[in-house]
Amino acid sequence: MSNAVLVVGGGPTGLSAAAGVASAGKQVILVEKENVLGGAPILSGYAKLVPSGEWAKDAIGRMVKRVEDDPNVTIHKGTTVVKLDGEIGNFTATLANGQTVNAASIILATGFTHFDSINKPEWGFGTYEDVLTTTQMEQMVGTGKIVCPSDGRVPERVAILLCVGSRDRQIGREWCSKICCTVSSNLAMEIREALPKCNVYIYYMDIRTFGLYEGQYYWESQEKHKVKYIKARIAEVTSDGKRLIVKGEDTLVKRPITIPFDMVVHAIGMDPNVDNMTLSAVFDVKLEKYGHIQKASTYPNMSATSRPGVFVAGAATGPETIDDSIAQGQSAAMAALTLVRGAVLEAAE
Repeated sequence: MSNAVLVVGGGPTGLSAAAGVASAGKQVILVEKENVLGGAPILSGYAKLVPSGEWAKDAIGRMVKRVEDDPNVTIHKGTTVVKLDGEIGNFTATLANGQTVNAASIILATGFTHFDSINKPEWGFGTYEDVLTTTQMEQMVGTGKIVCPSDGRVPERVAILLCVGSRDRQIGREWCSKICCTVSSNLAMEIREALPKCNVYIYYMDIRTFGLYEGQYYWESQEKHKVKYIKARIAEVTSDGKRLIVKGEDTLVKRPITIPFDMVVHAIGMDPNVDNMTLSAVFDVKLEKYGHIQKASTYPNMSATSRPGVFVAGAATGPETIDDSIAQGQSAAMAALTLVRGAVLEAAE
């Protein structure tokens, strides 16, 4: 019988889960497919996090250091779990690097995949250099240099298009990605702070800066930073040879609108992890209809999956904020520790 917990995924959720288990004095085996820990905030070069306002490299960097410095955590980077045998309290996982590890319980913290804007070609991504994604714009904010990729000029007018890869039945993405509106409002303010002469417009179907984010992001971006919001349906993004042209319908006044911009930013949504079919087969867990890892009934144990002893947390189950993902990682750690304690007691009998 093992008294360790296997955590799969080294992003904010997995780091939180690993730290939670280790803080209880139990052994953690952390497996991350990339060669660095930190997940999307580090790999995609996020700028300031919502809602803390901390730079991602600093906030997530501290989480990484806490886990890397903990003697109770064994880290396997650049590898994956390719086979899982055993049952609750006594699992054996085979890693792609040939190693085998034993665990009483497992936490899947495998996260999400950013929507690929190539799947929305009518909005200009992949056709025009100055059409970017929010992650690409965050990388620019992080470097302190916001310029048009095509010619290096400083933009005078930037458009952010919401719900790219979210709430779109035509491309099979019916879900709301939850955090894009808030992140986009925050990004618009960051652009305005860096470039006070640049006008920033946000095109939206409706705004979902949920909970306490409404005042801090939606209203502050308008009232303090003068970000302009346009309720619209976008038809296409083209070019007149000098600037990008955003064409659509203003749905408030019911009239067509055509506005030129120097840069257009796609607020990309959160897709299921591209590896979820493989993860489902390896760990024998079910996926919900859109392809995220399916949670068991929330109320008895919100971290459970369809397989006893295998838990899940964070954006692996659907679009989620970083803060809530971290909290869910801690919750999953508590659930996993319960099984470790049971395994230890059984072994001692």
